[in-house]
Amino acid sequence: MPTAEFHQLSPGISIWQNYDSSVKADLFSTAIQTTSGICLIDPIPLSELQFGQLFTSTPILGIVVTNANHQRSARAYSERLAAPIFAHADTFPEPGPPRLIQVTNTSGIEDAFEIIEIEGAVSGEIALYHPPNGGTLIVGDALINLEPYGFTFLPRKYCLNEKQMRSSLRKLLTRPAERLLFAHGSPILSDATKRLEQLLNGPA
Repeated sequence: MPTAEFHQLSPGISIWQNYDSSVKADLFSTAIQTTSGICLIDPIPLSELQFGQLFTSTPILGIVVTNANHQRSARAYSERLAAPIFAHADTFPEPGPPRLIQVTNTSGIEDAFEIIEIEGAVSGEIALYHPPNGGTLIVGDALINLEPYGFTFLPRKYCLNEKQMRSSLRKLLTRPAERLLFAHGSPILSDATKRLEQLLNGPA
């Protein structure tokens, strides 16, 4: 696999992406710096140089896996960094990773992230909300922003229950967000809540 494309979106937010021929899709990962340390969401591999740049004397808060399809390199990062993996109970088959911490709507991750369960998407689907600097939402599969589809919902054939998923996504509108980051797609870096509201209120 070629070296991932790495982009720093702001002093505290980075993403990296690569094409995975096995699933015929672009995979995106996110790193967010918080007051408790850096958090990785759905991480795919980085080159040693990129890895060193990302973790320059920076404490690690943990790794988040947003659904059962996004285990990716989470175990490898967890072992290398001695870091916990945060995920929904339905994300990993038993036995799960040694440092697995199960999360729900009520748990959150330190004071850095709110967990929002998205029912009806894929198994174990969660979104994350990071309030600082206008708010950042990070989603797994329920929303995508890929060509030729653009910003839209996970296609029906991949959903457990598409109607339930769309209803559940409305919970995100209660968390004001300037940015929306994806596991599959280019980030939306302004007016994210407005864009999401337009999508949810559009034609069914």
